[in-house]
Amino acid sequence: MLTSVRAGGGSDLVLAHGVGSRQDLPLPFSYALTGAVLALAVSFGVLAFKWRTSKLSGADSGRTLAGALGEFADSPELRWLLRLFGLAVSAFVGWALLAGPDLAKNPAPYFIYVLFWVGLVPASLIFGPIWRLLNPLRTAHLLICKVLRIDPDDPPFEMPRWLGHWPAAIGLASFVWLELCAKNRDSTGTLTTYVSLYAGANLLGAMAYGRRWFAQCDGFEVFSATIGRLSVLGRRSDGAVVLRNPLNNLDATPQLPGLVAVLGVMLGSTAFDSFTSTTWWYNRTYDSSLSPQTLASIALVLSIGAVTTAFCIAAWLAGVLSRRGAPGTATAFAHSLVPIAVGYLIAHYFSLFLFADQQAIVYASDPMVDGSNIFGTAQWDVNYTFITVGQIATVQVVSIVTGHVLGVFSAHDRSVRLFPA
Repeated sequence: MLTSVRAGGGSDLVLAHGVGSRQDLPLPFSYALTGAVLALAVSFGVLAFKWRTSKLSGADSGRTLAGALGEFADSPELRWLLRLFGLAVSAFVGWALLAGPDLAKNPAPYFIYVLFWVGLVPASLIFGPIWRLLNPLRTAHLLICKVLRIDPDDPPFEMPRWLGHWPAAIGLASFVWLELCAKNRDSTGTLTTYVSLYAGANLLGAMAYGRRWFAQCDGFEVFSATIGRLSVLGRRSDGAVVLRNPLNNLDATPQLPGLVAVLGVMLGSTAFDSFTSTTWWYNRTYDSSLSPQTLASIALVLSIGAVTTAFCIAAWLAGVLSRRGAPGTATAFAHSLVPIAVGYLIAHYFSLFLFADQQAIVYASDPMVDGSNIFGTAQWDVNYTFITVGQIATVQVVSIVTGHVLGVFSAHDRSVRLFPA
């Protein structure tokens, strides 16, 4: 939720919570839900008769980017340019956190909660696993290895298979708890503590298990890479950067332990944020003897657990009824949750991103809140009129329906492959 406060009568966005998608819809949420259910029913019926064999080829598919564009897209120069950009932005945010005042106009919370967390969704949809190229922790790890003369690909320990994405799921859960439940979550002290602990834990993991740790266990890299499975950009099994059907990209999702937990965090936290924006929740919080933070933390755990458990039970039933067996079925179908999770993320955060990112650009010019105008944007105003409520609602409904339909497509193709009978 965004609140508006300014002493002079204007409006500044003050980051307090995520935006609940239901509150932005000018039509009843039940109508949007009914439309999604109808779209699912129709698509499922059509697929049952028209899609009888597997049509997706996963990592083996794709058309190579031709000529100079293909060379540039996978060039060391572009990689280092993106590394340096990631370091520069991170250094700016770190400066604002450590040296800037703990005031609402400090840009650091906006950079972390809006430009980074929310912005990773559209950026990954367009460019694929973009955070892998921007991640400042990867660069810091590489520099540490060079100073210590250690091979980043020859770590002292071998990463166990069972570890999978579990550290990433825990890391993501810690961040959504910070965003949605923690007290003083937009204060510089709270954010500095969290960033320091998160960075330290991942650097230690990388020093122990090599830079493979980031791709598999860094929550934000896994978050970006998972969403990036819906991009038209991908990497073929031979290593080439290619253009391909996003459903083939999705089909190539590695089936690692903990993948279901990652998607459970993505879906469960979004459901929790919408639920806790309702009047019913506010009334229960007001009447409870527990603190709002404690209640929210319990509800967040229950929401993530409920989503994850429901999917695992459905997958278990599919495995049992198909006589294939239950073990591994949930992980095999976890990729079909990606478009659904992304659809809800877009619907949930769309209006926040449209308006709060403008405020971030305004505040970025004056990180010390001392009247500076570093980038010439300090006097800009947030434009609330360039998009209507109806247009926002259209994007939200389309994203939810499309996400569910793509989820059905990907699950159906995997079904006819694993359960041909």
